[in-house]
Amino acid sequence: MLVAQGINKHYGNLRALQDIDLTVYKSEVVAITGASGAGKSTLLHVLATLERPDGGLLQLDGVDLLALHGKKLASFRNHSIGFVFQLYNLLPEFTTLENVCMPGYIRGDVKNEVENRGRSLLALLNLSDRSQHKPAELSGGEQQRVAVARALINSPKIVFADEPSGSLDSRNAAALYALLFKLRDETGQTFVLATHDQALADMTDRQLLIQDGKLVSESTFAREKVL
Repeated sequence: MLVAQGINKHYGNLRALQDIDLTVYKSEVVAITGASGAGKSTLLHVLATLERPDGGLLQLDGVDLLALHGKKLASFRNHSIGFVFQLYNLLPEFTTLENVCMPGYIRGDVKNEVENRGRSLLALLNLSDRSQHKPAELSGGEQQRVAVARALINSPKIVFADEPSGSLDSRNAAALYALLFKLRDETGQTFVLATHDQALADMTDRQLLIQDGKLVSESTFAREKVL
């Protein structure tokens, strides 16, 4: 599904990513682990097209992502990629439902259809009674679930999440873990997570360990691979 080969990334003289090769398969939950500063978030941002690498190959379902620029890249990202930020990045002036629906509004979908999808996602995430609340009125766990719903609103092929449990207490983190695997099992959703949380990483289908910008190990993959 997602193929990266020879990915490199520099910030000035700092080589943040070095010759990264990896494949992510459909309906997988993959954890990228490693110490702070190892390159987890940089790799996640490159894979999600939020940053461009200095070289290499990056494809999603056969589409050459590095050949896309400007509006074409933004459109592809809007249709095919979801992203969950560590600090949620919800828009404070909008309601929960409006935040969830924002990518659908941007895509130009019919408003009623987008909002029906948004309500369905909020129901799935046990947030129906919070649909008209603003972000400041939500708990951290609720805001994280809103961010997950927003990432899913356009039915993306793959969702990336940067430290998804980093700001959550143990109860809300456990609820988030259960949600990710429910979505994998019930909807076939694919997730790539950058995380310090070893409890979460140990639940995933694969763990990729990054050190000093290099992928140095990969856990055994036990589920059926589907490209």
